[in-house]
Amino acid sequence: MAGKYVEGEFNIHPMDQFKVEGLFNGGATPQGFADLFMITNQTLWIALTVLAIIGLMVLGSRGRANVPTRMQSVAELTYGFIYKMVEDVTGKDAVKYFPHIMTLFLFILFANLLALIPTSFSVTSHIAVTAVLALMVFVSVTVLGFVLNGVGFLSMFWPKDAPAALRPVLAIIELISYFVRPVSHSIRLGANLMAGHAVLKVFAGFAGALGLGAVFPIFAITAIYGLEVLVAVIQAYVFTILTCVYLKDALHPHH
Repeated sequence: MAGKYVEGEFNIHPMDQFKVEGLFNGGATPQGFADLFMITNQTLWIALTVLAIIGLMVLGSRGRANVPTRMQSVAELTYGFIYKMVEDVTGKDAVKYFPHIMTLFLFILFANLLALIPTSFSVTSHIAVTAVLALMVFVSVTVLGFVLNGVGFLSMFWPKDAPAALRPVLAIIELISYFVRPVSHSIRLGANLMAGHAVLKVFAGFAGALGLGAVFPIFAITAIYGLEVLVAVIQAYVFTILTCVYLKDALHPHH
């Protein structure tokens, strides 16, 4: 929504677009356990994200024509891109985990891109969503590391090549950095998306308030929107490649 000009001041509220509101109860905000199953704008756009993924990957590759359609080409290119990323970063023995990584990438990518539709809702701008994704990666990678390597998984925290006097200090630093991973993993994605959408809302407010004199805000919105499309793709890529790096640590803790 555009900002309004009230008593000499711009009445712009860029953070209002991130409010989680119920769809069928007058826009009330969920509060407590009683509203756990409330259908909200966030629920709607998560569902639309899933439907968009199904539309591309299932319907797009259903025909498997020798001369692929545009949708089939996009689906195949996306599949090949992520498959090669997993193989190059994590190794061939990690290909078995490709479906999990592919699902993460597609969900984040489509959630980011759908959030750029006017009047939509940005799912991945909420730390509650990105934290769940990051914790899923952290827990699954940690469990996998112990299952495959046993106590040997802890060797990744002990720098054998460092001087003996420094090893305990470096081990503590490595341990802290490991547990900070889900925090940085989630905040990086959520903060970048939130900042971009907030800036778009501010310039949209200026454009709505200035009326015919809104040439500069409109040009700024166009430029920022193009940048946000790039950010949406890059952040999905960064989240996914970091997942591959963490998975590599679980599969090869001694490297």
